[in-house]
Amino acid sequence: MHFTKKLLLGLFLCLSAPAFAQTSADPAALISDFRLQHREGRVKSDATLKRIAQNQANAMAAKGLMDHDVLGAFSSRVAPANAGRAAENIAYGYDSFPKTLDQWINSSGHRKNLLMHEGERVGVASAKSSANGRTYWAMVIAGDYEKPKPANTKGAKARTAAAKPKASAPRACRLKLLGLCL
Repeated sequence: MHFTKKLLLGLFLCLSAPAFAQTSADPAALISDFRLQHREGRVKSDATLKRIAQNQANAMAAKGLMDHDVLGAFSSRVAPANAGRAAENIAYGYDSFPKTLDQWINSSGHRKNLLMHEGERVGVASAKSSANGRTYWAMVIAGDYEKPKPANTKGAKARTAAAKPKASAPRACRLKLLGLCL
């Protein structure tokens, strides 16, 4: 009997371990796992994108409204990330990120955002509405970050010189009226 209890306990722990691991996993890790299954690269968590996502989730929860434009246009909100490309997924009603991610995976537009080619960074956040009790989720994924250019003083001087407007040659006045040359 004692052996049976240990066996059942061991079996329970083995079978439930993946579920425990998944619910406590970092959103960036879960998104990366999904991306790797579809031949896209891993993403890492980014503080700026998380802040952008948190502001979006907070605003949706405060207004009880799921809307991409609740804080303004996405392009304006994501500008501080300095990314070449970015996308946003939003949702409400799910009590955990794995459930929210599963919903996004099963929606073609959200799935496309999750699999954004060359996506490198992600921010995920949630906020619970005190008015309706719903949990609102926001995810921002971004990529195409500019790589730092090597310092080349000669090239920089040449580009600077080329960028300066040339002084125009003085033109002869055809008509002078009240001190203005026309």
